[in-house]
Amino acid sequence: MKVIKHCLLGATLALSVTATQANEFINVLTGGTSGVYYPLGVAISQLYGEHIPNARVQVQATRASVENLTLLDRGRGEIGFALADSVADAWNGVEEAGFQAPLKKLRAVGSTYSNYIQIVARADSGITSLEDLKGKRISVGAPRSGTELNARAIFKAAGLGYEDFSRTEYLPFGESVELMKNRQLDATLQSAGLGMAAFRDLASHAPVVFIPIPEEVVARIGNDAYRTGVIPAGTYTGQDADVPTVSISNLLVTHEKVSDDTAYQMAKQVYENLPALGNAHSAAHGIDPELAVEGLPLPLHPGAERYFKEKGLLN
Repeated sequence: MKVIKHCLLGATLALSVTATQANEFINVLTGGTSGVYYPLGVAISQLYGEHIPNARVQVQATRASVENLTLLDRGRGEIGFALADSVADAWNGVEEAGFQAPLKKLRAVGSTYSNYIQIVARADSGITSLEDLKGKRISVGAPRSGTELNARAIFKAAGLGYEDFSRTEYLPFGESVELMKNRQLDATLQSAGLGMAAFRDLASHAPVVFIPIPEEVVARIGNDAYRTGVIPAGTYTGQDADVPTVSISNLLVTHEKVSDDTAYQMAKQVYENLPALGNAHSAAHGIDPELAVEGLPLPLHPGAERYFKEKGLLN
């Protein structure tokens, strides 16, 4: 009888382990479907589904950085994209950025590509500089999104506020572009990887102008997450010259309850399959594993840390 009981107990434990393994669930938090986070998130989910044993993977479209960080802290996602300045605000609990308390459950997987602040205006609006935005109709990204927080910082550094515009809309990429096509908006500021689909669509629909953000404005922001950058000539139809702007690193973030083994694999599959991510979106060509652990505003997950140490990228 004892033998039977032991056998039954062993079988139960084996089934329990198998069930646990089979239920390994990874929810990849991205952004709007017309941005860069979403196609990269889909590509990452495919890598995880193929290479992480017993993983069930799902992709969730969100309002990007701020929502992703909040969902991760609540355990409603396993990995997500977020802008470096939003991550720092989440870690420190900056209330005006939408974080009522520090989100100390968050952990980094690593840095990826850079976002570029892209201010695009209809060519017939007469806007060619930040100063020209006064009195115009503009969209600044979804409310309290990483993009909208970027807009506040940049306009403040340029001596502008939302009250200077004749109309301020809080809309993501796709909706902003549709209103511009219909002449209901003059310009929009969006934070995304270069070659964003929504702006490619807009530039092919009507003549547009990309508005420069001068180096002195970037310096006045006073935040190390904001660096000078360039939108290279030819990134969009009709854009014949380089446009100075702001760049901000994108991070992959997880949380402390994700197992070390899973976090290890989440890092490994991203940084060892960069060509696959580049096929999903050209922005991924900017991911450099050598820079993945530099300047992170929060601790690495121990599993990701193990991966980078194995690769000799971290002491």
